Amino acid sequence: MESRPKKLLDQVRDAIQVQYSARNTEHAYVYWIKKFILFHKKRHPKGMGTGEDQAFLTHLALEEPISASTQNQALSADIPVP
Repeated sequence: MESRPKKLLDQVRDAIQVQYSARNTEHAYVYWIKKFILFHKKRHPKGMGTGEDQAFLTHLALEEPISASTQNQALSADIPVP
């Protein structure tokens, strides 16, 4: 039986757990990555680039009622996609 590759967010969680120790960091980054994917109509991040990053961050700055520090947290969640 062939094993299926892990889903994207499971891969992200694994990568975060290797880099960071705080569970809250993991939850926050996964939250922002989900929002990013949903903003781009469920496209896989592997096929996106800086244009999509900028579009999402611009959306947060102009359309979402969030603070600058929260926007920085969203930017920090931009970890390499496995």
